[in-house]
Amino acid sequence: MTPTGDSVDVYTLTTDTGMSMRVTNYGGIILSLQVPDREGTFEDVVLGFDSVEAYTRKAYRAANPYFGALIGRYGNRIDEGQFSIDGQTYTLETNNGPNHLHGGTKGFDQVVWKAESFRRGDSVGVVLTHASPDGQGGYPGRLNVEVTYSLTPDNELAIDYRATTTET
Repeated sequence: MTPTGDSVDVYTLTTDTGMSMRVTNYGGIILSLQVPDREGTFEDVVLGFDSVEAYTRKAYRAANPYFGALIGRYGNRIDEGQFSIDGQTYTLETNNGPNHLHGGTKGFDQVVWKAESFRRGDSVGVVLTHASPDGQGGYPGRLNVEVTYSLTPDNELAIDYRATTTET
């Protein structure tokens, strides 16, 4: 559960070769990624926590490390929290001094995404979707986002992003 009472799920994906990933629909956070080393010994290569609760603590939120999470609408800082498109200036939430960082005070790392797991041939994965409403964080237009995490039989993690918006 999130602090606001939203139910959160954790998906465990495992390939036939033994690679596995734990991912939650809260922020699309990759909780664990077990991959083989040269000798075939599996190790977790993700920096982060074992539970969703750790990602919602005030101390974690204040530090803003974004461990394993999806961020957005924008990745990085927007100077002074403003940008212009076609002569129109947009003012965004500021959460990094005077700047806008990784989507503002409630970026994609804090959203409960809709999720659907899948198996396609030898690959397994999960598709996460989210609709960011027009004006959220100061951004123009509704943004429909889809992120797909796939594990392949070659011990690869593929991350595919797709987004469409109603405004420039």
